[in-house]
Amino acid sequence: MAIARYVADIDNTITNAFEADLATRGTGSNMGYADSLEIFSIYGQVSGTTGQSQELSRTLVRFPITSITADRTAGTIPASGSVSFYLRMFNAAHPFTLPQDFNLTVAPVSRSWVEGTGLDMDNYQDLGASNWIKSDDSTTWTNIGGDYITQDPGSTYTINFAQGFEDVELDITRIVEQWVDGTYSNYGLGLRLTASEEAYFSSSTGADTGKIINNTNGAQQSYYTKKFFARSSEFFFKRPVIEARWDSRVSDDRENFYYSSSLAPAQDNINKLYLYNYIRGRLVNIPVVEAGSTLMVSLFSGSTAPTGSKLTLYDGNLNTTASWVSRGVYSAEMAITAALSTELPKGLTVMYDVWHNQSSGGPHTLGTIQYFTGSIFPEHMPTYDSAPTFTQITNCRNLKKSYSTSDTARFRFFVRDRNWNPTIYVKATANNPTQIITSASYNIRRTTDDYNAIPYGTGSSYSTYLSYDKEGNYFDLDMSLLEPGYMYRINLSYYNDSIGAWQEQPQTFKFRVD
Repeated sequence: MAIARYVADIDNTITNAFEADLATRGTGSNMGYADSLEIFSIYGQVSGTTGQSQELSRTLVRFPITSITADRTAGTIPASGSVSFYLRMFNAAHPFTLPQDFNLTVAPVSRSWVEGTGLDMDNYQDLGASNWIKSDDSTTWTNIGGDYITQDPGSTYTINFAQGFEDVELDITRIVEQWVDGTYSNYGLGLRLTASEEAYFSSSTGADTGKIINNTNGAQQSYYTKKFFARSSEFFFKRPVIEARWDSRVSDDRENFYYSSSLAPAQDNINKLYLYNYIRGRLVNIPVVEAGSTLMVSLFSGSTAPTGSKLTLYDGNLNTTASWVSRGVYSAEMAITAALSTELPKGLTVMYDVWHNQSSGGPHTLGTIQYFTGSIFPEHMPTYDSAPTFTQITNCRNLKKSYSTSDTARFRFFVRDRNWNPTIYVKATANNPTQIITSASYNIRRTTDDYNAIPYGTGSSYSTYLSYDKEGNYFDLDMSLLEPGYMYRINLSYYNDSIGAWQEQPQTFKFRVD
């Protein structure tokens, strides 16, 4: 599971726009319970002794950072530096005009505010709580239109909307980590048009005037109006969220172990093996390793058990040091040439990986504790005399008809070449080995309307990449990410390096969330 979503816990729209009479400004209005959020700038709707009028609307939105902190403490999401946080807000279509080629500023709010219960986004008759003038019923903003952190440029963002109807998908990792570590208090984010696009107004005093912002570099045109769905929207997937994404792939080469080849770059000759320390059905750290003891891995040959001396690895060492991956999970990297192993009939070699503590007797001896012994059947790197066409058939081994929103499900896949046609000389086996797809990604769509509930994460985040081990490819999915009461389907895409492109597989796998 490499995606977590945190829905906004409060949001609001604040404005100094005129009410219907074009005389009274709705600066005291509150829209905290409205199902949409609105950002606009209107220039010159009314003219007077101070020139053309200025009307602005801004949005405030806050997220439950304490939930992110709790999930990090529990190990649900990774430590800082290993996870990215994205602000996601979704365009709300409306019958009014929509500006194009405009920019929004996203900046942290610098003081607490109250959401309020207002609904009226037309006549601005619902008063109280946070609004253009006040952050709550009794506290006035230091600056009209809200207070924002301005001394840290790295925590302020700008988004361009070329067509106007785009959604927001903005990497805000820096400010989220600052909220988590306490650099700044979490008062949420404010979204507004940039200063050059908010309406022009020149005050005779050079300062804000009552309810109007002095903005001599502002626009003398209108940008009306951009709307986003609010947290109270009936549309489950359209509510504003912070989405955490990280790379949780396990790339266990036990069933995908290759001898080193002079044709391959050094990194492609490296194989990674894993140890999973399950005790009474749960992953736990090995106590002596957690206390600081070094975990080593050595390779042996043998027909039914490790025999003889340690095999020399490609780098000339007899051992490699394992590293901690997550609670109870350890990995080690190694490379080995076929010439250093004992050949068995049919051209196969069995090797055994022995995980042990560091030996005081030198590199040629095992440690006094052997934690685990596994088996490996390495293969030679394949070569081709023509450009291969990779086509596979995929099946989900453990798909259920329905899941609960409280479930975290693991989906496992069996993959074979479409043209696989084994010749059986002696006996058949029911457990045919699966083909390992090293670059595979999943996508979740709602079947009723083909809504893309979890898009492919095939860019730099790797958030929807499939893991693999000796049993094949798999991924974990937190069902609370999906709206209950609907059927969904899993699509898989495999990267075909021979053509340099992702290829979506024809097989899909459906399930319901209740």
